[in-house]
Amino acid sequence: MKIFIIDDHPLIVEGLTSALHELLPAAQVLSADTGGAALRVLEQHADIGLTLLDLGLPDSDGMGLLNLMREQHPDIPLVVLSATDRPDVVRAALDAGAMGFISKRSTTAVLVSALQLVLAGGVYIPPQVLAAASPVVPPPPSAGPVAPAAGQARPAVLPRDLGITDRQAEVLALVVEGKSNKAICRRLQISEGTCKSHISALLRALHVSNRTQALFAISSLGMQLPRPPEAPKLAF
Repeated sequence: MKIFIIDDHPLIVEGLTSALHELLPAAQVLSADTGGAALRVLEQHADIGLTLLDLGLPDSDGMGLLNLMREQHPDIPLVVLSATDRPDVVRAALDAGAMGFISKRSTTAVLVSALQLVLAGGVYIPPQVLAAASPVVPPPPSAGPVAPAAGQARPAVLPRDLGITDRQAEVLALVVEGKSNKAICRRLQISEGTCKSHISALLRALHVSNRTQALFAISSLGMQLPRPPEAPKLAF
């Protein structure tokens, strides 16, 4: 698996690389320290499995670069790294298609826990932002307590605990990756009407009204999502 770190601080890159190799010894870690270099790497490596993006690059507007990357490379999952974890910044990143947000102020233990969650298909959002988020999804009776403090073990919540079907869970996993409805349709080979129906059902199951609130809900529940099927290969 290729993991791409975009950050201009060598010590941050070194620390993230070390943490990633502990979690995934065989991972190939790529890095870039400017927005321009990052876009070139993305063009050369279409098989990147996850991108970690610092919003504070010296040559780029962080949110502008995030939007550009989601537009040009919508199939590459992206998580934001930032020294600023204000709720408005977190929500803006999620609105732009990030599948999670990791604060650079996190301890090493929290950072490792966050990376484990993201690599397992979950969504990590700073706990102080989660605490301020609204609405909060009530846990299903079988799920136990919701979202202990960051770094602690939390009970697993499965999609079926909320009445979410296997197909809807695949759709939700792609929503978490920031995929558009059209991209989800192509990936799962379903119609746009079917996709919209699944997303409406998911929002109802999570008691939210939009995708960003859904990400907060998934993170607060610690829900683990399945890996969606690979994109179908084109025949020539």
